[in-house]
Amino acid sequence: MGKGVLEVHLVDAKGLSGNDFLAGKIDPYVIVQYRSQERKSSVARERNNQPPLTWTDGLMIGTANCIIADQGRNPCWNEVFKFQINSSASSAQHKLVLRILDHDHFSSDDFLGEATIDVTDMISLGAERGTYHQSAARHSVVLPDQTYHGEIKVGITFTASQVQEDGEEIGGWRHRSFNQ
Repeated sequence: MGKGVLEVHLVDAKGLSGNDFLAGKIDPYVIVQYRSQERKSSVARERNNQPPLTWTDGLMIGTANCIIADQGRNPCWNEVFKFQINSSASSAQHKLVLRILDHDHFSSDDFLGEATIDVTDMISLGAERGTYHQSAARHSVVLPDQTYHGEIKVGITFTASQVQEDGEEIGGWRHRSFNQ
């Protein structure tokens, strides 16, 4: 199927549902999972350590045009995560799962919902072409009963590893040389 790097650009989310009982606001973060590999985003908090702010039409705007004043229900992360792909089975399903949780200080974190993205075709096309890029797109955030709880925006790129005749991988993880 494909060998290479799957790059996930976690942009933002809109309209997240949930309620922190004590504070009344949510501090969302995302766990991005591809098979057994997991990556965790930063926690989106109001007025977190973002680069310089500007004012536009009365709203505070940070990098990637994110509204800083409403990081709870409409968080912005603008973070990139990389996953190593090493699959030889052409019939394998490749799914990316994004679990959104609310960070709590005094109790366990609350589950806000999840989005599942099938990346099988992206990996297959990337393996054929050398690279495949899907621009940032919105995906529904749902609960286990499939009720809608907002949306999350994610961009995905797969870059295939190319093996040369001497065993060196280009764009990959390994470099071998043999003394002959």
